[in-house]
Amino acid sequence: MDWFVMAWSRAIDFDGRSRRKEYWMFSLFNTLICIALTIPYLMFARTEAGTLLSILLFGYELVSIVPNLSCTVRRLHDTDRSGWWLLIGLIPLGGLIIFVFTLLDSEPGANEYGPNPKFPQQPAWIA
Repeated sequence: MDWFVMAWSRAIDFDGRSRRKEYWMFSLFNTLICIALTIPYLMFARTEAGTLLSILLFGYELVSIVPNLSCTVRRLHDTDRSGWWLLIGLIPLGGLIIFVFTLLDSEPGANEYGPNPKFPQQPAWIA
């Protein structure tokens, strides 16, 4: 849960790097929250409660766009790629490439986006 909170606290920070754990824990909790909001919505879809739940679900998804983008950009930075790689998701099967990039391990040592978040005290020459 700390990783989810950390991703939200860095929501507008597109600089730096994010570990795989931070990215995937944020994605996991974000997905679980969306599922937890979708199930009651589907149960009460044709009632007033369903309308309220749809507004709540849409609102959460809208608010979580920026933290999701910033966490993904920082994850790309951790694999030594620019955040502009995120635009490849706009072409067919481009999302698969982004998915593979998020699975890759961190670049060892510091890179142009900052120190390695796994070992923040490690000097750059140890890579």
